[in-house]
Amino acid sequence: MAEFLTDIETIRERARLEIEKGPITDAYGADLERVLQVLNEALATEIVCTLRYKRHYYTASGLYSEPVAAEFLEHAAEEQQHADKLAQRIAQLGGEPDFDPDTLTKRSHAGYDASTDLVEMIKEDLVAERVAVAAYTEIAQWLGDGDPTTRRVFEELLAQEEEHADDLRGLLERIPRNTTNEPSDRP
Repeated sequence: MAEFLTDIETIRERARLEIEKGPITDAYGADLERVLQVLNEALATEIVCTLRYKRHYYTASGLYSEPVAAEFLEHAAEEQQHADKLAQRIAQLGGEPDFDPDTLTKRSHAGYDASTDLVEMIKEDLVAERVAVAAYTEIAQWLGDGDPTTRRVFEELLAQEEEHADDLRGLLERIPRNTTNEPSDRP
C-alpha cells in the first residue's frame, strides 16, 4: 500500500482545525480568490451564451431555419447546464455565484449578439464557441494541479464547447451562401 506524504494523524488534525473551510484544505494549491473570479467570469460567459442562443432560437427564420433553430435550442440548454456547474463549483469553494444582470456582458468572455440573418447568427455563435474553447483551454492549463476539481469542470465544458463549434461549422457548410431570411412555418 502506498504511503501518504503526510501522516494520517496530521491530516486528521488539520481537517478539524479549519472545518469551516469545507473542501479547501492545506493541499489546495491554487489562488482561491483568483479561481473564484475566473469561475464567475466563466459563469457570466455561459449565461450570455444561453441568452444569445435563446434569442437566436426565437428569431431564426428562413428556409433553413428549422434545423438551425433546433441546434440553437439544444446549445442553449447545454450552456445553461454549464452555468449551473460553474455556480455549483463557486459555492463549493465558498464563493458567491455572480448573477448580476447589470454586469454580465462586461464579465463575459463572449459577446451577446442580436443578428437577424441566419448565417450571421451561426457565425456569431461559432465565434463565441471559439472564444470559450480558447479561454477554457487556458484556464484548465493555468489551474493545472492546483485545483484539479475545477480543472476537470473546465475540461468537461471545453469538450462540449468544442462539440458546439463543430456543430456550428457543420451548419455553415450546409447552408448555401446566397440565402436570405425568408419566412418559415416554424412558430
